[in-house]
Amino acid sequence: MQDTPRPAPRILIVEDDLEAAEALRSAALDLGAEAHLVDTYDEGLAQASSGGWDIIVFDRMLPGGDGIDAIARIRAAGSTALVMIVSALGRAANKIEGLEKGADDYLAKPFDPDELRARLRALQRRASMGGIDNDLAVFGALEIRMKARTVHVGATHVPVSPKEFELISFLARNAGEVVTRMQLLENVWNLHFDPQTNVVDVHVGRLRRKLEQAAGQPVIHTERGEGYVFDPARDGAGAAGRA
Repeated sequence: MQDTPRPAPRILIVEDDLEAAEALRSAALDLGAEAHLVDTYDEGLAQASSGGWDIIVFDRMLPGGDGIDAIARIRAAGSTALVMIVSALGRAANKIEGLEKGADDYLAKPFDPDELRARLRALQRRASMGGIDNDLAVFGALEIRMKARTVHVGATHVPVSPKEFELISFLARNAGEVVTRMQLLENVWNLHFDPQTNVVDVHVGRLRRKLEQAAGQPVIHTERGEGYVFDPARDGAGAAGRA
């Protein structure tokens, strides 16, 4: 039996600058995606909240609001789309602000078309991510469903944000191995420099508490001075270094 062809990814672009909007649309089409363009904050928020998008690209300085402020409202509406912020505000502090408020990527203007395509391609890979056994990763009672992007411990559903799901997926693919903060910055946040922020520690801590509450024991362990280890089978006594 032949596999059903995967539908083209759907990308929503919220951008009021015509030149930037066309560059974004062209990059999306180059990747075989469906691209839908709107040019105001309110319309972008309404479209983003309607669901059905794989990736949402939001400009910051839009008529009606700041794209970063839309992220929490999009998530509250139930969207699981990956969000890229594009902005002329391109200093490290601006990028850190966007990432800490939930953006999956932050691209400064003016951007290079090749870098834009590479960033969108990386998000597209994440949005369509397969996984261990192509769908289901099982670690004892802990199950991670890659296609549904859900996490369960036994019959208990563990609610995770899109960023937390990317985090647990990357950790699970490297189960039993030490994963450094820099590896997480590069593979989960798409940052190839250390922004000197605690964004990794905050997200890991939040995810760890959720998993430990559901599992009744630590799942993510800290190796002091090295990084984190995803090991649901290790008992609490082996997590003396856990922070």
